[in-house]
Amino acid sequence: MWPVKSKQMVVLFLTSLLFFVPFQDYDAPQVTASYENAALTDELNMILTDEKLEGALAGVSIRSAETGDVIYEHDAGKRLKPASNMKLLTAAAALEILGPDYTFPTEVLADGEIKGNKLHGDLYLKGKGDPTLMEKDFEDLAHSLKEAGVKEVKGNVTADDSWYDDIRLSEDISWNDETNYYAAQVSALTAAPNEDYDAGTVIVEAHPAETAGEAAEVKVVPDNDYVEVINQTKTVPMDQEKDISIKRKHGTNQIIVEGEIPVEGYRSRSWVAVDEPAGLALNLFGKALDKEGIKVKGELVEDGEAPESAELLASKQSMPLEELLIPFMKLSNNGHAEVLIKEMGKVVHDEGSWEKGLEVVEEFLEETGVDADTMRLRDGSGMSHVNMVPAHEISELLYQVRGKEWFPAYLASLPVAGNSERFVGGTLRYRMNDTPAEENVKAKTGSLTGVTSLSGYVTSKDGEELIFAVVLNNYLGSVQEVEDDIAITLAEHEFSTEE
Repeated sequence: MWPVKSKQMVVLFLTSLLFFVPFQDYDAPQVTASYENAALTDELNMILTDEKLEGALAGVSIRSAETGDVIYEHDAGKRLKPASNMKLLTAAAALEILGPDYTFPTEVLADGEIKGNKLHGDLYLKGKGDPTLMEKDFEDLAHSLKEAGVKEVKGNVTADDSWYDDIRLSEDISWNDETNYYAAQVSALTAAPNEDYDAGTVIVEAHPAETAGEAAEVKVVPDNDYVEVINQTKTVPMDQEKDISIKRKHGTNQIIVEGEIPVEGYRSRSWVAVDEPAGLALNLFGKALDKEGIKVKGELVEDGEAPESAELLASKQSMPLEELLIPFMKLSNNGHAEVLIKEMGKVVHDEGSWEKGLEVVEEFLEETGVDADTMRLRDGSGMSHVNMVPAHEISELLYQVRGKEWFPAYLASLPVAGNSERFVGGTLRYRMNDTPAEENVKAKTGSLTGVTSLSGYVTSKDGEELIFAVVLNNYLGSVQEVEDDIAITLAEHEFSTEE
């Protein structure tokens, strides 16, 4: 038995601890925030207690856009997978290193002598990274060649994609993504099927036949002889279900279309990444030469390099980088990001590779005041599950770039919440509608399995310009509404009411 006095002393000691050891709710978010923003802190804390985040990681960083001061952070120093928020880093570095007026040329070169209207030698189609080349561009190049007086090529027509290295996919692309448009192969010479500019892909459509029992009608855009369609479809009565699969067989350019489609049913449509896209570009150029009446006596050669002595006969410049940023960022085009990485490597280190391009990005980040040493960068698009970037550094970047001359182009490239126009709202066009965030939030989205991110700019209800970065990892359900709730909360907040 303890003496009564000893018991009293123990009770007094334990009671005193209550005044010196703060109570911690280990289920609540651990945050850094200023007392002056207590109301906002409480609201954001409550959002982050959403049960859908149980077992997940949430990095959040919010700053004043005017001063860069941190207003609120939650696990903002933890390295998380950024998904397509990686494009914020890539786009900023490209604008700084290449410049908003930068363009990508495509060249037609001759190795040989032109006598009369005949080229006694070989013709080369040389790509230098343009991801926006379409069928019409190859037709324009062929027309320019004809206007230059060439009506016959005695030798071969060769595709030259040597401007970059020959590594087509970044190292963390998974096997089952390789044939999908969002993981298209990266080549210095490539082609896109439409003005979304998904370079290195074709669009494959399956339309029902007029009569049940017949095969579906399959169309490829652009029309070409480079891919081979294997049609294993069947049109079924209109009361039956549609079940169409469109897939490319690995290691080939055979596209297997199979399944059933009902009479008068809606088409099935899919973007399919091709193998070795320089071959597709060459095929389209060959068709364009034929259309212009230019005869080729030799072969179409899919892999070669123009000699330095080759003479430039025709060329085409891409749209400037400032314009390319619109489809790139609004639609989150992965291929554009990887082209920019390789182009920066080529321009700065004379090597168009992921390794050298990412070195340039890291150097840019350090010079801009962002801690690249705390990151792991493996690609330019965010497709890699091995990329690691803290939310704190994303918000720091978004603050630092506000002082750049090219910032208006950067800001204009970001998706706008709730704006239904595809090349304005982009990936945010159906989010945060009918809220204070609509037409207010300008931010980059990101999405991978178990990863979502949203980072950008928003103005509060009383006119405070804010920067936010939200990166969520390792969840099991859907947590996109958590990002939206944070952005909406910032948009409707009134700092003037804080005490």
